Amino acid sequence: MIDLHLHLDGSLAPEDVLTYARVSGVPLPTDKVEELRELLTVQPECRNLGEYLEKFDLPLRVLQTEETLEMSVCGLVKRLAAQGLCYAEIRFAPQLHTERGLTQREVVQAAVNGLEKGMKESGMPSNLILCCMRGSSNDAANRETVRVAGEFLGKGVCAIDLAGNEAAFPTGDFEDLFLEVRRREIPFIIHAGEAAGAESIRSAVKFGAVRIGHGIHAMEDPALMEELAEKKIVLELCFSSNLQTRAADVPEAYPLVLFHERGLCITVNTDNMTVSDTTLREEYRRLQKYFSLSRTIMEKLALHAAEGALIPERQKEILKKKVAEGFAGWL
Repeated sequence: MIDLHLHLDGSLAPEDVLTYARVSGVPLPTDKVEELRELLTVQPECRNLGEYLEKFDLPLRVLQTEETLEMSVCGLVKRLAAQGLCYAEIRFAPQLHTERGLTQREVVQAAVNGLEKGMKESGMPSNLILCCMRGSSNDAANRETVRVAGEFLGKGVCAIDLAGNEAAFPTGDFEDLFLEVRRREIPFIIHAGEAAGAESIRSAVKFGAVRIGHGIHAMEDPALMEELAEKKIVLELCFSSNLQTRAADVPEAYPLVLFHERGLCITVNTDNMTVSDTTLREEYRRLQKYFSLSRTIMEKLALHAAEGALIPERQKEILKKKVAEGFAGWL
């Protein structure tokens, strides 16, 4: 009922991509919904995270105007509410939406406008997470993202993230960036332990991340798992995505049960609903099927998401109550 790890550009419905393309005057390779769906969804033969990330090129092309950014965030909030969610944190990288002249601040303002409209129309509370991107020549753009996040913190934005190709650009290379994030007192999450090993997660923990995106390679290091459990650092697991990117080769290799037994605070998330062809309800059902999870364990995972939400404690208590009262009926 709560999705903490959800990318805007990877979760656009094909029908909406067609609409945004018309609004922004962007040509598409097809105007047929099913053909477009195939272009937006990862194929079974996907070999790694790099290939998975190629699916973001097309949706990013149609999200380069204030109008389509506002429409997309509003539409996604309403779609999630219709799926029975009671809270979501939607992430995107402002620097990837400036190709047609928008500033990062204009991008975020448009997204916040869409968030507010979506929340008003759906009644579902939501927040935005701004992603910095791994790369070798975008330090200035990342620091601008941090500055803008500070401006909008508590006004629709709840955190910073670091996303992108972890294997090519190690987490440890971004220490200076997160020193700046901490100086500004902005909560942050880091994608780590997805396409790289436990050392990537160790760097994220050292920097002060409050949550870890994916984090499945923590299974390689018992001491790290103990530290994550002790510090109650939330792991944002994305089962279908992790199999598709080959972070885990087969379901049997997935460490969900291990993490649960070690007392880690693990959550269930979609990552990218369209790219991975999934929904949050489907993720829970797949995990239940593969790991024979009891209803008690599944509800505990949902409560972990409420606990990990980057909102005031009073609002967390409301979320926990909603999960406890409604989870069984939602699933």
